[in-house]
Amino acid sequence: MAFVKLVKNNAYFKRFQTKYRRRREGKTDYYARKRLIVQDKDKYNTPKYRLVARFSNKYVTAQIISSTLKGDIVWAAAYSWELRKYGLTAGLSNYASAYASGLLLARRILKKFKLDSDYKGVDKIDGGKYDVSEHPSGERRPFKAILDVGLKATTVGSKVFAVLKGVTDGGVFVPHSVKRFPGFRAAREEGQKEEYKTEIHRERIFGVHVDKYMKELKSGNPEAFKRQFKNLDAALKAAKVDSLEKLYTKIHAEIRKNPDFVKKEAKTKVDRSKVPKRPKKLTLKQKKENRVKKIKLFQNQQKKNAAKK
Repeated sequence: MAFVKLVKNNAYFKRFQTKYRRRREGKTDYYARKRLIVQDKDKYNTPKYRLVARFSNKYVTAQIISSTLKGDIVWAAAYSWELRKYGLTAGLSNYASAYASGLLLARRILKKFKLDSDYKGVDKIDGGKYDVSEHPSGERRPFKAILDVGLKATTVGSKVFAVLKGVTDGGVFVPHSVKRFPGFRAAREEGQKEEYKTEIHRERIFGVHVDKYMKELKSGNPEAFKRQFKNLDAALKAAKVDSLEKLYTKIHAEIRKNPDFVKKEAKTKVDRSKVPKRPKKLTLKQKKENRVKKIKLFQNQQKKNAAKK
């Protein structure tokens, strides 16, 4: 076939359709979004809930969202910075914090819909399989949400699945398999079987791997330990525990006791003494005067230099 040159003529630009802003910015995959939010016609305006997990460099955000023609509705949200009130003041973006944020979100949304007494989640966190749809404990069906990973890669051990596991263990029904959890090994050769080691996943949930590294670094290189784990070590001392596993166990228990969101009180007196004051804008007359002063200063300097010579 002969080479055909693409000519972007007037007809081409008449047919050109600009993509949505969030698609141009690479923030939203609308192909995936459509399939996540479109509800069956026989559901009669029933909300289709999504479990949205997003990550920044410092924090984890977990939300339950449904979509309408007017826009998205956030029914409940949990942020990893909220874990500070439960005793965790550092390490707010790792796997264990993502799990705790998911657990907080689950208990919060179930309390909102008055399902927290019927669906209490797992009794013991061991990283094993748990599907709330297989364990109905009340007349009402379990709260169901679909995982929305956004643009994050769904690799094995991703923090997205930590949020998923936390929400599931908290009593919310999210359809999933264990194939992306830490500890899962696929059958790569003929004759091999799929393997899922729950103890590996449990270690990630409780930050045992971080705890081991902290102890090794503390004994081997105390200066590096202070630089890297100063805040986390302070959190352990404040909680009066000697390991991260005990700290996270304490946090999980506190979340189940009281998952409510506490709104910060507005400051009555704001100290603005440290706020830098912007210089006032000069008028045209002031600008001209400044210019004349600079010229005179320059002329005087030139005269002094000439006198020295």
